[in-house]
Formats: sequence, structure tokens, C-alpha cells
Amino acid sequence: MEEAIAVRPTCAHVDLGALEANFRAIHRYLDERASATRVAPPSVIAVVKANAYGHGARRVALALQDAGARVLACADIEEGVALREAGVEVPILVFGALSVSDLDGLFSHALTPTLSTPAAAKAVEAAAVRHRRRVKCQLKIDTGMHRLGFRHDNLARTIPSILSSPHLAIEAVYTHFATADDVDDAFLDVQRARFEAALVDLQALGLSAAARHAANSAALLRDERTWYEFVRPGLLLYGIAPPGLDDRLALQPVMTLRSRVVAVKGIRTGDGVGYGLRFVASSPREIGVVPAGYADGLDTRLANRSAVLVKGRRAPVVGSVCMDMLMVDVTGLGVSPGDEVVIIGTQGAEAIDVRDMASAVGTIPYELLCRVGARIERVYDQETPTAGTDR
Repeated sequence: MEEAIAVRPTCAHVDLGALEANFRAIHRYLDERASATRVAPPSVIAVVKANAYGHGARRVALALQDAGARVLACADIEEGVALREAGVEVPILVFGALSVSDLDGLFSHALTPTLSTPAAAKAVEAAAVRHRRRVKCQLKIDTGMHRLGFRHDNLARTIPSILSSPHLAIEAVYTHFATADDVDDAFLDVQRARFEAALVDLQALGLSAAARHAANSAALLRDERTWYEFVRPGLLLYGIAPPGLDDRLALQPVMTLRSRVVAVKGIRTGDGVGYGLRFVASSPREIGVVPAGYADGLDTRLANRSAVLVKGRRAPVVGSVCMDMLMVDVTGLGVSPGDEVVIIGTQGAEAIDVRDMASAVGTIPYELLCRVGARIERVYDQETPTAGTDR
């Protein structure tokens, strides 16, 4: 285990052993399901965009590469450059739109761009001409999300110029599902059918032998027909499964967010707590002050809706979440300054999952993880996982 001295009491502990175990668990699931359906298992594109969902992209990417990840994916060129500079050697797919980006990093750091709009295709082609290179690219098809991608039913108009370019080599085609994490929504099937039709159209236009991928974490668990040659897990790598699909894969949480009590205050009946006095004591209470706030990425809506763990018990967040602090009700727990606080994670027999926190404030786990602030130190545990080391 690598030891680190925390600058502040609030730290994110990132278990790289759990990350690697999750990666292997995903592979086992794919292998087992593929064997049952007699198809070839897909390879994994490990998604490390947005600072690896708040976990720290450089260390996470290297751990996934060491675990056997064949491809990583990030949001933009700048993220890809940072991964290369950290020592990542496997292919890196850049998801984002590139029409207004500085494209030199694609060539200097061997990144794989996504062509998702006519403007992006023209920009990448011009850069390839300037660098006198033929660049490997991936093509994104919009099957109904209407964010990025070439419209699925207009390919005969938009794609021929790309396929005829001597400077662009399309190595893969992909799409993105809009409702995969809603198990009751049938639009996943609509998008899959549109993607299949688009692949036929692309073959008729002259694109053959390109790899295919479509499945994010939710689609990976929900429907094997979305697998193709690659799948793109993100949230699953970090130990979180979408609601309704969490019984299909055994995962380990990767991040624990911890802090410490820095003060304990007694308040009387009728006293208010925090900005706006949004909590008023109905009886004498003890309030613990924790040095973590919205500047650290905590949602202000956690106040009076969620809890933290102190002394192995749930302590409700009361008052308001301040910029640098939050207050919790520790009445009867015998809390003193210095006692550990778990904001996300396990303490004793109790646990607070990031999904619990997201549900309390009406958002999604992705948002809360990505919000974990830059001033929170990431402390990395590199112990070898005790299970799931067969791949």
C-alpha cells in the first residue's frame, strides 16, 4: 500500500485493487454470457473521461492498462495528452467534438479521434494533410440521442467524402444510447435497430471490416445484442451498477470519501444552524462540524436530506452545506474532534453508497463522482485484489 500524507482532513481514498477487480469481473461476465450464447466475447474500452469519473485519470488509467485494458477512452484531446504523458501506451479514443479543437495533439500523442460531425471530419482531414499523415479515426452515428454523430438516416449524403479521403482511415463505428439505464424504456431497441441499419448502409457505401461498439455500462448488462466487438463500461469500473441492473455483476466500490470532525457544538432548543438557519433544533442537540463543502464538490441539496457516518452511525446533514464545511447532528454519539467521518463508503456495519446520496438529492451517481473537487487529495491504495485475478 502506498502511504500519503493528507493536506486536508477531507480525502478521497481510491482503491486501485478494487478497480482492477471490477475490470476483471466485467471480463468474467462478458466471457460467461458469451459462452452461454455461443458468441465471441467483446473487448473492453475502459472509459476514463472526466478525471476517471473523479477518481484521478492518470493513476486509474495506468492501473487499468496494467490490468489488461486494450483501449481507453476520454472526452477530449487535452485529457488524452495527459494520459500519454502519464505513461499510457494503449490506444486512446477521444469521444468529443473536434471541430474547434487544437488537433496537433492527435498526432503528437497518437490519439484516435472521433468523427461526429461534418465540421469535425473536415478539421481532422485538414490537420492530417498538414501533418502529412493518414490518421485512424472512429465514426459516430446519431441513432436518436441528437447530441453528436452523423444522422443515421442521412449517411449517403454525409459519409462518402469521408470514406474517399486518403487521409482518414475509419477503424470503428459506434453509437450512444440515450435511455439504456432505464430498463423499462424501449428506445434502446429503436436505437439498436437504427444502428444495425446504418451499418448496412455504411457497408453499401464502401466501409467494410470496421469494428463496432455501442454498449455503455447499462446496455452491457441489459442486452447482449448491443455488444458487438467492443463495450464501453464507465460507471461499472468504479463499482457502481445502474439501478435495476445491480444484481447481475458483483462489484467493489473504488472510492471512499472521508473527513474528520473538527469541532463539536452544543445547541439549545430553538437554535438555528448554518446559512439561512434552515435547521432549527426542536431539542438540545450536538452538532459536528466537518471540513467539506460545495467547493469540494458536495451537493448543497444534501442538507437536511442525507447523512454521513460517524462512530459507525448515520449522522444527518443539517443546516446548509457551506463552501468549506457542513454540519451534522451527532447527538448521543459521543463524538470528539478528530473522529473519522465517512461521506461515501463504509464505517462499521453501515454504508453510504453514492447511489444513496444521488437519490437523496435527485441526481445521478455520475454527477456526484465527477464533482469531487480538485482540492481533495486522492490517496491511492495499490494492494493486489484478493479475488478476480483470473484475467
